Parts: sequence; structure tokens; C-alpha cells
Amino acid sequence: MSLAFESDKVMFEIYREPTYTGKYRVVYFTELTDHDREQEFNLALRGEHFYDGFLKNFGKDAAKEAISRLLERLNQGESLDSKDVERELKPFMP
Repeated sequence: MSLAFESDKVMFEIYREPTYTGKYRVVYFTELTDHDREQEFNLALRGEHFYDGFLKNFGKDAAKEAISRLLERLNQGESLDSKDVERELKPFMP
């Protein structure tokens, strides 16, 4: 059994913008640079929390594609809940 180190995971949050568009967005907290960290934190904090978690660093590109597809579905008006998101992202979670 191998243990995942903090550096082996990507922390993310899916949130809904508080603006009139109400679009769903994702922020990958552990990948932010010093330059954009504060701005992205503030955007996520102002938004409506939808889902957060960790992804395995190995295979994160495929995980990000899965999240993009989820965001597309949400932004097209499909009704998804946290269980739907977990089901889609389960292969990518530590």
C-alpha cells in the first residue's frame, strides 16, 4: 500500500459564480502561482460552493478533462449533485 504525499494530490473546488451569468467554474488551488492565488481565492470565496476534493497528480490531465465535461453539463443547465460528480471523478481520486 502506498501513501500519497500532499504533493501527489491536486486540491480543487467547483463553484458557481455569484454574477448574473451564474456559470460553474473550477479552481485548482495547489496549482496556483503567487501572482494569481489571491484573485482566484477571492473568486471562489464569493461564489456558491458546489464540490471540492483532491485528484491524484498522476493522471490529472484526464481528471481535468472529466471536470471540464462536468462543468459543460452544469453550464448547459443539467442538474447534477455531488454524488454525480463523485461517480465521474472516482477513478481520479486518491
